[in-house]
Amino acid sequence: MDTFLKIAGKLGSQKHLIAIRDAFIAMFPLTMAGAIAVLLNVLVRDIPTNMGWTGFAEAMKPLIELNGYVYFGTIAIMALAFVFALGYNRAQAEKLNPIAGGLVSFAAFISTIPQTLTIVTDLTGLDKSVLTKLTNLGLMVSGSNLETSQWGVISVAYAGATGLFAAMLIGLLSAEVYIFFMKKNVIIKMPDSVPPAVNKAFASMIPGIAAIYVSALVGYLSTLLTGQALNDLISTYIQQPLMGLSQGWFSVVLLSFLVQLFWFFGLHGHNVLGPVMDGIYLPALLENTAAYEATKDVSQLPYLWTRGSFDAYGQMGGSGVTIALIIAIFLFSKRQEYRAVAKLSAPMGIFNINEPITFGIPMVLNPLFVVPWLIVPPVCVGIAYAATAAGLIPPVYVSIPWITPPGLYAFLATGGNVMAGLVSLFNVFVAFCIWAPFVIAANKVQAPQD
Repeated sequence: MDTFLKIAGKLGSQKHLIAIRDAFIAMFPLTMAGAIAVLLNVLVRDIPTNMGWTGFAEAMKPLIELNGYVYFGTIAIMALAFVFALGYNRAQAEKLNPIAGGLVSFAAFISTIPQTLTIVTDLTGLDKSVLTKLTNLGLMVSGSNLETSQWGVISVAYAGATGLFAAMLIGLLSAEVYIFFMKKNVIIKMPDSVPPAVNKAFASMIPGIAAIYVSALVGYLSTLLTGQALNDLISTYIQQPLMGLSQGWFSVVLLSFLVQLFWFFGLHGHNVLGPVMDGIYLPALLENTAAYEATKDVSQLPYLWTRGSFDAYGQMGGSGVTIALIIAIFLFSKRQEYRAVAKLSAPMGIFNINEPITFGIPMVLNPLFVVPWLIVPPVCVGIAYAATAAGLIPPVYVSIPWITPPGLYAFLATGGNVMAGLVSLFNVFVAFCIWAPFVIAANKVQAPQD
């Protein structure tokens, strides 16, 4: 057990994982702004259109277009924002210039993105003489398609959710090169009379140039040796396999169980496993958002399970689905200390804040409630996963604030799907049925005396 706690402690304090976790947290204002834009368009465009209220959707067109601009400025360029935050956090953790660290990682990532965008136009129906003239002009005509390349375009395929893994790896690489040269004091030193801002800028010059060139060289060699951009290689051979593994029922249930296990031993489960949950399931959420924006069809969403799915179906009231525990205590507990904690915890539990009951009972190393504490969330996410896989409910594709009450969270996170909200509430009922026998059994245990 000591070995487990030591490993968990090291995992939770690992500096690179902390930087990744904090970078995802820093992006929260962007993800929420983009999510609000998507959700508003669902409410004023998609739902009214599906109900035949096309006139209402047409009247809301200015708002719909405005939401499109917000989406493009947030979720569509998420990888760019993330890589800056990652470089910033790594430099700050090493007590170096964080702005320079962020900018260097940002520039390094941009230097690996393909510099051209190929546009394919269907030429079906054009006269053969026209196709011949296009070919003579040097344009690439393949069959019935015209291909043109535009230099200087950054595709959202690399700047958005799909590019997050590449941003993570390239951001860490460039940040480490920058930090290495800074710590080795390979810098340009200016006289003390120079203003501090100028001094910092010159000090970061050589490390920054080295970091950007190293990243650009890696990207260049990738294209030269494999014919594929570094970002595409990372997506194909790292991101997609990891995302695929994360989508299995066992993976989802196991991760939910591990979160509870860390909590049981007094470690913040979401903080310890945050880099895993955010690093894998948050890109899945953002890609689902992007897919919905492109198709307006929930059947075309690429991932069954996303970061928001855990909160929607397995964290109602907080870790352990403690909103169900509070209800069970009100109905069945005869222990006054439990009832007092439940009364204080209920208002916050509705908004998924469960520290009062988690530490008031308490749950840490509590043998009375270890079984429901560990199994309730895995059971709930297992039910929701099965319902999603069966097509009963759509996958989560809208980022929702975690304080949104149970049922309503799932309803909004799935674009207003009523069945999703009912599944969330059904999970609360299932959790109640699991918690209740243990609450009743706790009545027979004498409370510890001071």
